Amino acid sequence: MRETAVEVRREIEATLIPSGAKVTLQPGSQVFVTQALGNSYTLYVNGNLVRIAGKDGDAIGLVVLDSPDINEIEGSIEDKVWTQLRTCFDPEIPVNIVDLGLVYECNILPLGKHENSVHITMTLTAAGCGMGPVLLADVEEKIRQIHHVTDVKVELVFDPPWTREMMSDEAKLQLGLL
Repeated sequence: MRETAVEVRREIEATLIPSGAKVTLQPGSQVFVTQALGNSYTLYVNGNLVRIAGKDGDAIGLVVLDSPDINEIEGSIEDKVWTQLRTCFDPEIPVNIVDLGLVYECNILPLGKHENSVHITMTLTAAGCGMGPVLLADVEEKIRQIHHVTDVKVELVFDPPWTREMMSDEAKLQLGLL
């Protein structure tokens, strides 16, 4: 997708991939858009990949990616958690983490009348994947947006190890594996 460079129009905060370090893109910088999924853009700039929030799409001359307020969607806390998880993408793979089979478990524990704890157990496509911190932070941030969720724990495990068989058929088709 790195066909045409776009120019950064205003200063924007970005997350360096895979380290998760915050960097600032300056106006006039040339970037290439490699992915636009999950309410974020992945950009190639100066030999590095970075991720910017979808709300900053206008800063690179593209549409602002904004998702509906999760709290206005009908459903249980668990329904909303799964909806949010489906908006999380590895910046290098155009399939959400649920369809990739990275989420092993999702537990909701009521803590009080309007308080819930959410515990997510997930893995990565490879134990050495540098995207772990970025993906975990994205999951936690999106789950914390849900009303009545007061505690979020995202646990990264590598047992059982991830395999392609864990992907949904939709993911396999999208990646050309079917």
